[in-house]
Amino acid sequence: MVDLKQCQKDVMANKLKHGFNTTDVALEFCRAHEELSEAFSKFNKNQDGVAEEFADVAIFLLGMCEILGYDLEKELVRKIDINKNRKYKKAKSPDGKDIFIRERTEIDP
Repeated sequence: MVDLKQCQKDVMANKLKHGFNTTDVALEFCRAHEELSEAFSKFNKNQDGVAEEFADVAIFLLGMCEILGYDLEKELVRKIDINKNRKYKKAKSPDGKDIFIRERTEIDP
C-alpha cells in the first residue's frame, strides 16, 4: 500500500528541487483542473495516457494538501466511510439518464 503522507512530502520535495510553485494555491487548482481536462480529452478521443493524466491530477492534489497542511490520506479514509453510509435515491435526468440524488438525513445533513 502507498503511504500518501510520504507521497505528499515527496511531491513537495520535487517541487522545491525543481523550483516549481509552492505558494500560489489558486494556480495549483488551475493546474490540477488542466490535468483533469487533459485526461477527459484523451478519454473522449479514446487515446492512451488517461491514467497518466490522472496521476498528474493526484500529484497536484498531493502537493496542494502538503502546501495547505492537509492530511489527504486521513481525509480520504474519512470521506470513504461517510460515503459508505449515505443514502441515495435513483432518478432520471431530463435526457433520461439515471442519476443518484443524496438523501439528506439527521446523521448526514
